[in-house]
Amino acid sequence: MKLLIVEDEIKTGDYLCQGLNEAGFVVDLARTGLDGLALVMEEHYDLVILDVLLPELDGWQILQAIRKRDNATPVMFLTALDDVDDRVKGLELGADDYLIKPFAFSELLARVRTLLRRGRGPAEPTLLNVADLELDLIKRKVSRQQQRIDLTAKEFSLLELLIRRQGEILPRSLIASQVWDMNFDSDTNVIEVAVRRLRSKVDDPFNTKLIHTVRGMGYVLEERT
Repeated sequence: MKLLIVEDEIKTGDYLCQGLNEAGFVVDLARTGLDGLALVMEEHYDLVILDVLLPELDGWQILQAIRKRDNATPVMFLTALDDVDDRVKGLELGADDYLIKPFAFSELLARVRTLLRRGRGPAEPTLLNVADLELDLIKRKVSRQQQRIDLTAKEFSLLELLIRRQGEILPRSLIASQVWDMNFDSDTNVIEVAVRRLRSKVDDPFNTKLIHTVRGMGYVLEERT
């Protein structure tokens, strides 16, 4: 899932990027209203998080531009403007949520996930399973044979991608773009190292192997008999 943050406070913007990246999201950050609007018009985002008081162009104007283009992209205001009139204005302009600074990151993350689930239409399952492997999307937990497996944020995102596309051979270029948001460079072994580390946790301690290499093509997650 790809998010855009438009936030001119450097510490707040960096904090949000780090926290949301660690939660498994791909995040772009704009520091001015004009930069934010340019990104919104060029890229597809699953959610936009907007400050109101921004240089060059304010959050109200960005939201209006988004709503003129489409009504589907969820937008959350994250701002220090806490007057009731400001909150009403934001919601009337088409915002999906309005969170006031200072904020608890846990609350922001919960609201982000709620908006993303709502934006997808019918509720998606929050538990993904392949054989005895279970991935809990809400709690960000992984287990196999009821044993907890601790993964990094990137390992979790990689495993989620493999499970969602189980049985499908995923080329390295697709994994690089979906998990690392980067173009695949044949000179780097980032993907191989990440898959090897994931296997060491998900497959090595167990008899049945789920992550398989398809030589010259990529990787596939499936239960083989």
